[in-house]
Amino acid sequence: MTEKTPLNVIIADRMARQGRLTFAAFMEACLYEPGLGYYTSAGRKVGAEGDFYTSISVHAAFGRVIAREIAQMWRCMDSPADFTLVECGAGNGRLACDIMDYLKEREAALYAGLALVLVEREPSLEEAQTAMLAGHNGRVRWLSPEAFGAGDFRFRGCLYSNELIDALPVHRVVQSESGLEEIYVTLGDGELAEVTGPLSTPAIAEHLRRLGIELHPGQQAEVNLAGPEWLASASRALESGFILTIDYGFPATELYAPHRSRGTLLCYHRHQVEENPYVRLGQQDITAHVDFTSLMRRGEELGLQPVWFGEQYRFLLAAGIIEEIEEIERSDVSGEEKLRLRLTLKKLIVPDGGMGDTFRVLIQSRGVAAPRLLCQRGIAG
Repeated sequence: MTEKTPLNVIIADRMARQGRLTFAAFMEACLYEPGLGYYTSAGRKVGAEGDFYTSISVHAAFGRVIAREIAQMWRCMDSPADFTLVECGAGNGRLACDIMDYLKEREAALYAGLALVLVEREPSLEEAQTAMLAGHNGRVRWLSPEAFGAGDFRFRGCLYSNELIDALPVHRVVQSESGLEEIYVTLGDGELAEVTGPLSTPAIAEHLRRLGIELHPGQQAEVNLAGPEWLASASRALESGFILTIDYGFPATELYAPHRSRGTLLCYHRHQVEENPYVRLGQQDITAHVDFTSLMRRGEELGLQPVWFGEQYRFLLAAGIIEEIEEIERSDVSGEEKLRLRLTLKKLIVPDGGMGDTFRVLIQSRGVAAPRLLCQRGIAG
């Protein structure tokens, strides 16, 4: 018997009315149920006091390097007088603050006409974000995802996200002897359980077909239909400029490789990996690796140009993290602190199984002729 949370009762009632749920509907509730979902309830999610680390929580240099690239994007757009940054899923606002601080300090002409829009699903985060961004009063406003996706909001500039797509609900499928089936969530003897059945939507099979993916017998996988839909909303809003997506994932052929026989779904609770999504409902993160091929192909269908795709360490090295490390070396902090910071920043760029190559960066553009970004500079290795 697993310990129940208030969300167990809601999901059980939902199943009593609707029957079994797709895993996407179950994951949506676990992460985003108003007031009870993992991302819509109080509590620290990131850092030592939370459940996992992100690149943002490692050091401000991560945001400062992104800011360097954003400044280069602005120049590639012929330095417009007005430039808008949009962040989707800003959390406590730390990344936005690091970016804005750098631009205020180093890019006065860009900062003079700069606006920041935070697209946030959880209204209670606005207070924390306001406090974090207090040094940039008058430049920040908020949009709900519904308002963002409605089509009325348009901007020129850069939309960026960090670990957003991996937290969008996914369908789960398995290749059975009779064909592709979907994994549903149901109740058995009062406990959550999995059952398989016909696909809930033909879009799942079509998604895999367009990617040229055929699963092996018995292989499980996730299908993220929400990611390309989110990209469509972002594309509608972008008049001209760039979309910068940072997340952990792979191209489709690597993501759906036979050795990933159980897919990539994982949960995180207090820095421990948990493979069971049916415990601690609303109190643990649920994620799946991102299929970047789908985002690139959907982007091209939407008229977005692919600019750059690669590992995070390549992006950071080319875009300026060495310069950030050198500035730390020239600062007046103690030698012991400099050593600590060097070791800390290695987490962002070590390519052997760390954040450096687990995370990928995708940049797409619209209405920018032959952009030359910092990340396009070659690096060794």
